[in-house]
Amino acid sequence: MRLKLTLSYDGSAYKGWQSQPERNTVQDTIEDALQRIMHTRVVVHGSGRTDTGVHALGQCAHIDVTDRFGVDEWKRILNYNLPPTVRIEKCQLAAPKFHARFHAQGKIYRYVIRNSDVLPALDARRAWLVPHKIDRELLRATAALFVGRHDFVGFAANRGDQPKTTVRTIRRITPAIRGSLITITYEGEGFLYKMVRMLTGAIIRVATGREDIANIQSRLETGTPRWSYVAPADGLHLVKVIYEGNRKTPSASVDPVAE
Repeated sequence: MRLKLTLSYDGSAYKGWQSQPERNTVQDTIEDALQRIMHTRVVVHGSGRTDTGVHALGQCAHIDVTDRFGVDEWKRILNYNLPPTVRIEKCQLAAPKFHARFHAQGKIYRYVIRNSDVLPALDARRAWLVPHKIDRELLRATAALFVGRHDFVGFAANRGDQPKTTVRTIRRITPAIRGSLITITYEGEGFLYKMVRMLTGAIIRVATGREDIANIQSRLETGTPRWSYVAPADGLHLVKVIYEGNRKTPSASVDPVAE
């Protein structure tokens, strides 16, 4: 039977999602647990990659397993065999043709920033420390540039396997400020390699007065020169993978910064 897994993980413990020869990735960790349970290799198909140090609250994957256990039992057994840095939050019976990657209609990422001179201990490896004063209006205005359908070639890193197109739609960007805590939430149909971290880097550079917003707009419109400032992986969290029926898609907008 095919199972859809919704999982969370602490990305600081792993070399990203996708399997690597060193087998120190989230995918490898889950496959090793399945090997111990089933005594045969089971491939875990994720909705997409996350990089080294990037966390997840709602990554999705699917696996094909025997029906020797019920769905709830599979969740319990998997969590028993996984380290505490990887948790199966939900385990659901999926249609035989369901594919975690190809059926995904979008993703929601959240980037976490601590605007302070000290990073609290519990934020270690969970947030980006930005000690400089942040202009809230510039934060909003720069975020607004990226909403909609654009060619984001100027805000994507080269991974080697070039995508067929660098055009993507960002449905909404939601910046929010609560004291020293800043979050920037992105919802889009899909994101290029390091794209969210590059957009966040651009937004913060403008908001701290270190980059002109006109330069960012020019890079977005022309794709050149490629933006090179990448926000650290620590602050990035994959919040949710969107499938048909699990989220009503909002219209493209930039929500105001909360006071």
